[in-house]
Amino acid sequence: MKKKPIASEPYAEMSSPGFEQMKSAFDRIISLDEQEWSVVKSAFKMLQVSPKQLLTSIGEVEKKIYFVAQGLMRLYCMNVRDEETTIFLFRENHFASCYQSFLTQFPSDQALETLENCTLFYITKERYDWLHKEVPKMNIVTRVIAEQRFINAQRIFSSHIMHSPEQRYLEFERQHGDLLLSVPHHIIASFLGVTPVSLSRIRNRVSRK
Repeated sequence: MKKKPIASEPYAEMSSPGFEQMKSAFDRIISLDEQEWSVVKSAFKMLQVSPKQLLTSIGEVEKKIYFVAQGLMRLYCMNVRDEETTIFLFRENHFASCYQSFLTQFPSDQALETLENCTLFYITKERYDWLHKEVPKMNIVTRVIAEQRFINAQRIFSSHIMHSPEQRYLEFERQHGDLLLSVPHHIIASFLGVTPVSLSRIRNRVSRK
């Protein structure tokens, strides 16, 4: 079992550059005035995590939502063959969590893991609930984030039914081509629903076209 990160977790400095990234993510959804944004910032803590660290394990109740200021994370589950299957990749400016467990406070059937050195800003379930009372606009923010998660999940689900493995690879290359150089190919293969051997064959076939 991978060791969980041990790190100090002070409330982040208000001037942290990562907050500007998070504010931009919020601004794309709704405008917060200075007082509202100050309250939002006060609810988050900063965490720096090394690669290959589990933030949430399968069977654990999710207590946090993370904003990825820097780095890359993945959400995965175990398939019927007891193999890790990557469900989603969270890049910079994404909000990441085992969201179903976070909302229901039941044990998660998914795990959340870092793939790179990550700078994260997180909010706990208790602070999350408090923040929605203090800043009512947060209800709009979290609704939009949840809707986007649903849309992304439906797109991935539909792609696995409607598209061939090669089509899924080409779409991944179009949207996330840079990750082909930094993410282990067995993780990309599991995200695309193919074996690492099949992914290698697809890449060779595509490169010859």
